[in-house]
Amino acid sequence: MLAPAGLWRLVIVTLLGFASGLPLALTGQAMQAWLTTAGLDLAAIGFLSLVGVPYTFKFLWAPLMDRFDVPGWGRRRGWLVVTQALLAVTLMALAGTSPSEALRAYALLAVTVAFLSASQDVVIDAYRTDLLPSAERGMGASLNVMGYRLAMILSGGIALIWTDPRQGGGWSWPEVYRLMGWIMAGSAVVSALLLPRVVPPPTAPTASAASASTGSGRQDVFGFAAVLVAVALGYGLTDRYGGALASAALSPWLDGSTLPPALKQRWIDLATLLLGMAFTVPLVAWTARAARFRTLLSGLHSYFGQPGAVAFLVFIVLYKLGDAFAGALMTPFLLKSMAYASAEVGVVNKVFGLWLTIGGALLGGVLMLRIGLWRALMAFGVLQLLSNLGFWWLAAGGKGALPGLVIPAFDWGFVQLAQPTPVDGSLLAVVAFENLSGGMGTAAFLAFMMSLCNQRYTATQFALLSAFASIGRVWVGPVAGVVAESIGWPVFFVASTLLAAPALLLLWMLRRPVGALEADGGATGAADD
Repeated sequence: MLAPAGLWRLVIVTLLGFASGLPLALTGQAMQAWLTTAGLDLAAIGFLSLVGVPYTFKFLWAPLMDRFDVPGWGRRRGWLVVTQALLAVTLMALAGTSPSEALRAYALLAVTVAFLSASQDVVIDAYRTDLLPSAERGMGASLNVMGYRLAMILSGGIALIWTDPRQGGGWSWPEVYRLMGWIMAGSAVVSALLLPRVVPPPTAPTASAASASTGSGRQDVFGFAAVLVAVALGYGLTDRYGGALASAALSPWLDGSTLPPALKQRWIDLATLLLGMAFTVPLVAWTARAARFRTLLSGLHSYFGQPGAVAFLVFIVLYKLGDAFAGALMTPFLLKSMAYASAEVGVVNKVFGLWLTIGGALLGGVLMLRIGLWRALMAFGVLQLLSNLGFWWLAAGGKGALPGLVIPAFDWGFVQLAQPTPVDGSLLAVVAFENLSGGMGTAAFLAFMMSLCNQRYTATQFALLSAFASIGRVWVGPVAGVVAESIGWPVFFVASTLLAAPALLLLWMLRRPVGALEADGGATGAADD
């Protein structure tokens, strides 16, 4: 049985999971719903998923959060308070911006929310990894997923009910985002007052050591500034020349196709994006080395010094790729293509999915204790793959195939249904299986990534790993929008299922290295405040 200190650590991990999950849906599912109701087309919504790009580059500024602490707050806590307070302010600013009238300003604010959310995740991931001893990481990962999914249910599910003019409270999306801003402000207060201090690793810079190595700190700041310049240069050159290069490369194929002009332009935009990435990423890597961005380079060197490091990164990209592809445009698929009501999607996709997601995360943690990390990753990965076939069946004609039910009207104060709401049984079955398998897979995946981190560079290394994990969720959005319009939803979901298979094949080859991670798990802990 856990001691009171251990129970408190798990409570804190759950609360931080909630804080992490809340803004994610606000630049994902909730934003998709807002943009859909604002009248934007599917391909445009797909490209606006790129506001989540900061999630894939957060390892560039994570070293500064390893290297420096906010004075007076101890390791990690000050960064949490700062990022959460800024998230509150930015969400309220986003609430006052119309996507249909000021799309550029809306997109810039959404990118800022994603940047601050990614920065918060850097600190939360590092704090959780530093806080939990290895024996508590399986259950800690499960409870983190539970808190994370609860937040996404609020901001990505219950919010859909609130904004349904016929069934819910008739809220506007700006009102929803304003409320989420106040919740983030409350999270900042909790972080300031309730979080226990973590024990710095022996080699972590103390206050005296930090003052003695001012030159090293300045070098890190200079390295980060140089990396930002490299990113800006890559963006500028891509914006100026990428479109012309992509158009020239694709014109032989596009000129002979029957695609409508708008969709041809989306393919050119997608090729421009890929060209820009192919140029910018190597440029950033060279700049970091040339500018001697030491904390970043040391953290990366520490990670890549372990056996199987590259194979682990490839696996991290692939493990959630099928899920990310299927879920990239799930809200427009259910609302527009399948013509489900907003309240019905909110009730089924989130309110019903609540208990199954929580159950899946907790069951995943319990099963990991019994079957081990590798078997859990494999079993839960197979279930995730199969869940994509459920959406293929729904798109191919499964709507109405299973008996449904009627949710009676209710008013719980924070959420209501104005009148009884019919729920499609097929939608309920598909979403239930997806939530259960997704919760289990995420719990195992999170425990796996924690086991790869060196405590001295927790923020840098976990940011790197989670950035690779988010590649699918962020970068498949533009691809998904174009592909879905080009081939149709049923074939799209078959493709998403096939994308989940390579991760399982790679995991089979990594059986021994993953087993070694379980045996070598180190202990970390917290200090009493």
